[in-house]
Amino acid sequence: MRLLGLTAVAAVILQGVFGGIRVTLLKDEIGIFHACLAQAFLGLLVVIALVSSPTWVQANFLTSADAQKLRALALATTAIIYVQLALGATMRHEHRDLSITDFPTAYDHWIPDTSSDAIAKINSVRDARGLSDVTAEQIWLQMAHRFGAIIVTAGVIAFFVAAPREKFSPLRKLSGIWLIGIFLQLALGAWTIWSNKAADIATAHVAVGATMFGLGIAICAFCLKQQTASEIPPPRLSRLDPVKV
Repeated sequence: MRLLGLTAVAAVILQGVFGGIRVTLLKDEIGIFHACLAQAFLGLLVVIALVSSPTWVQANFLTSADAQKLRALALATTAIIYVQLALGATMRHEHRDLSITDFPTAYDHWIPDTSSDAIAKINSVRDARGLSDVTAEQIWLQMAHRFGAIIVTAGVIAFFVAAPREKFSPLRKLSGIWLIGIFLQLALGAWTIWSNKAADIATAHVAVGATMFGLGIAICAFCLKQQTASEIPPPRLSRLDPVKV
């Protein structure tokens, strides 16, 4: 706990430094790193709050044969959520209009055509709507965010199905909240596009994304919880075992 607390202090100081540099230098790259560090700091606070709670002490540790797979699934899904947050921060700090203006298709295609001729046609339509021009890289950045959403959804559903049902296991309840959250996040993501990135909808999308990451961190912590010395039952002596006096 002491190490976690010191790390949190160092992280928030570093966050303040990057925030100041972002304002003075007006560098979008620093803003992206600032946003990613903020999410990591949130995850650290979740761990500190969790291991300080009575729930952490009372919760069962994983003992089933599928525990290793469950840990791997939780870690992989949470890591991809963090990548999703980083992609979202990158798109926000471009300070541009939406790269793709329709959903679920992308310019009337499931896989967008980003050839030079197609980009020219797309930009001519965007110019008529008063939108900024877009590049193929920006389109594929948003497509990567969509593909990531599909992977995260699959991971959250798989974890909910595989979550243990033992007595006093918080994983089952957290996995249910995680499942509800991912469908809410998908709806907000689609709504963000349909509303042409309305500020309140986009902000809610970011907030729910951070909440999904925090839930993932808590789930990973419970999955990685180890049996402490006080929880290990004393060994049973056999009648044939010598008794030392």
